[in-house]
Amino acid sequence: MLVLVAPGQGAQTPGFLSPWLDLPGAADRLAGWSDTVGLDLVHYGTKADADEIRDTKVAQPLLVAAGLLSAGELGLFGNGGTGRPDAVAGHSVGEITAAVLAGVLSEQDALSFVATRGRAMAEAAAVTETGMSAVLGGDQDTVLAHLTGLDLTPANINGAGQIVAAGTLEQLGVLAEQRPEGSRVRPLAVAGAFHTAHMAPAVAALEALAPNLTVADPSLPYVSNADGQKVDKGTEVVRRLVTQVSHPVRWDLCMETFKQLGVTAIIEVSPGGTLVGLAKRALPGVRTLALKTPEHLAAARELAAETAGNPPQGAPADSIPQDATEEHPQR
Repeated sequence: MLVLVAPGQGAQTPGFLSPWLDLPGAADRLAGWSDTVGLDLVHYGTKADADEIRDTKVAQPLLVAAGLLSAGELGLFGNGGTGRPDAVAGHSVGEITAAVLAGVLSEQDALSFVATRGRAMAEAAAVTETGMSAVLGGDQDTVLAHLTGLDLTPANINGAGQIVAAGTLEQLGVLAEQRPEGSRVRPLAVAGAFHTAHMAPAVAALEALAPNLTVADPSLPYVSNADGQKVDKGTEVVRRLVTQVSHPVRWDLCMETFKQLGVTAIIEVSPGGTLVGLAKRALPGVRTLALKTPEHLAAARELAAETAGNPPQGAPADSIPQDATEEHPQR
């Protein structure tokens, strides 16, 4: 049983798209998508520095484009596909990638949506000085209660001992000084408090765009960040994509659903690493592969052929090299 997942903001690194441009047709696809989003995705994916690709309005379209490009190269969909996934999901902006893979949105509509999302979230973040910090370790209930006491929002409950807190810089400063028992706090280099009430203006922008999208029902199970549940109506997927901008990401519940479905393997599209890192701790025994470069395509196709459509049967732990599973806090 194979789940294909797409990472969220923070997974991008300078130059990560460079090796993908060596594949036939990749540069042309990215050029066309660049016209749609109004950004030079080839430049940002190959030559831009860390600060440039940290910009929300750049990072989000770049991540969706990378996810679509690498998923397309896998060849799991359409006629002749080997090992079609049994379910798809994405973390935060990765949900837009997952919506395309599930057949809910076209590539063009998804890229138009994410370009609007990135710009609107950047504008909303500029209103108040806010940010996010990863809280690593500690008892989950204790951490959540501590964040409530500081008026911080648990913007991402990622499971495997990782919660991302969001709020004003002043509130985050208090968190750094008053850490929950047994935890570490790591400030994240983001421009605002994503997945909180601070993003309400971005929700309004996406609500205005949504009626212009062509929407279909998912062609395979789509697992939502809102509550970890499968969603079988395309209109509901889009509604959740809109409202999710100002609501917490429940990746922990997504992984619980994967477990209930009987997942035996997870492949994370480019720039993979973060979500399989979480899965290694939360879903022991599940085979994982991070599609970081085209060098991982052959292994990913083999894993998909072995596991897609198969019932759970105690699959062995994966043997993918560590450099294919590097983890970054998601937000």
